[in-house]
Amino acid sequence: MDRLSTLLKHFNLHASTFHQGGFCGVTHFDGQQRFGHVHLLRSGRLAFKDKRGQPAELTEPSLILAVRPQTHQLLASEADNAELVCATLQFDGGANNPLTLALPDFIIKPLRELQGLDGTLNWLFEEAVGDECGRDVILNRLFELMVIQLLRHLITSRSIASGMMAGLANAQLSRALVGIHNEPQRNWSVAELADRSGMSRASFAAHFRQTVGVTPADYLTNWRISLTQKRLREGRPIALIADEVGYESPSALARTFRRKVGASPKQWLQQTTA
Repeated sequence: MDRLSTLLKHFNLHASTFHQGGFCGVTHFDGQQRFGHVHLLRSGRLAFKDKRGQPAELTEPSLILAVRPQTHQLLASEADNAELVCATLQFDGGANNPLTLALPDFIIKPLRELQGLDGTLNWLFEEAVGDECGRDVILNRLFELMVIQLLRHLITSRSIASGMMAGLANAQLSRALVGIHNEPQRNWSVAELADRSGMSRASFAAHFRQTVGVTPADYLTNWRISLTQKRLREGRPIALIADEVGYESPSALARTFRRKVGASPKQWLQQTTA
């Protein structure tokens, strides 16, 4: 069972490398930008401050990941000898999609703790210091691959305690989540989802809400609305979207959309693209 491919099919990521090499001074990243950031400390020391000014000292090769726009600072002196490789991250479906919202504001980890990423990280660092043809394109693809491998690591290591990622890390609940992700147009009942998970209806409903944070019905609705938002951004008409995400009519989808989002699909799209 593939727990990530459908998510990445709908909300794929695109990296753009903007720094490789030595870093000295203070760089401020504005949370008003429409993209996230990934910073890899290859060697040396680096200070990091989040949007609340909370500091962290990185003294070994480490990852800093913010999949959504987040205000933060990087600081280093000449004596720190910091070597960085950095990229921006943008996701299909916008910065606030089910995949990015399922992750913490920041993930900061020593690279030695990221099992399964060694090969990609070594290749990425080699490309960053080289001058071969196509280096920039390869770096971008390696950043994308690294983030996907990190998502896999977070699921298999059960590193996130609640939300969609915690549900995907659960052997039983993940079957229901994958079913919803793969077939949003299906009229899923709690009984069907419970059966897919190999649990009783009552046990499944309670466990799902405790782990994922919402009821199965709310999760299905939220997933459908997220897909609707992505497809509206792509220019698809609401009449076609309604059928694709399991609503009997465009008006039924529009009513649910307004209830969840607080605006009609047309109003939301105008606000988003303004």
